[in-house]
Amino acid sequence: MPTNPADEGTPVAQPTTDGQPKALKPALESMTLLVAAVIVHDKATNRVVLLQRSDQAKFAKGKWDLPVGKSEPGEPITQTAVRELYEETGLTVKPESLRVAHVIHGAWGVEAPNGFLTVVFVAHEWTGEPENREPRKHAQVCWADADAIPENFVDTTSSALHQYLAGGPQVSLDGWQ
Repeated sequence: MPTNPADEGTPVAQPTTDGQPKALKPALESMTLLVAAVIVHDKATNRVVLLQRSDQAKFAKGKWDLPVGKSEPGEPITQTAVRELYEETGLTVKPESLRVAHVIHGAWGVEAPNGFLTVVFVAHEWTGEPENREPRKHAQVCWADADAIPENFVDTTSSALHQYLAGGPQVSLDGWQ
C-alpha cells in the first residue's frame, strides 16, 4: 500500500481543546462575505416587503432592495436573516419558518473584494408591520405589489426576487467570467 505525504489525502490529527479540533488559520485571501436576504411574501395579497436605500447608504444609494445584511462571526445564516429583517423592518420571523429561495454567488462586492455569497430566504409567516427602523440607511420600507417591482433595484437581489416569483433557477452568479 502506497504512503501519501500528510497533505495528500491522509488525515492529519490536529491538537484538540475540549474535544474540538484546533482551528486552522483562515485563508484570508479567499474569504467570501456571507450575507442573508429575506423575501417576505404575503401570498394572499401577492405583496413583498421592500426597502429603498437612502442617499446616505454605503451602497446602491436610492435603489430598492430586499431586507439584507452581513452575517456576524459565528452566527448561523438563518439567525442573520432573522436579525437583519428585524433590525431593518421590525418584522419578526422564526428561523425554522425560513425557506431557501435563491443563492447568489458574487465575484466581488463593495464590502467584499473577495466575493460574497447571499442566501435569499422566503418567509410566508411573520409578525409585525413593516417600518423603517434604520432611517439613516433606508429612505423607506413598504409593501410592494409583486407584479409591479420597482425597476431601480439592486441587480443581484432584483434577479433573485424575480427568479423566485417566476419559479425559476435558484442559483445565480454575478461578476464571474
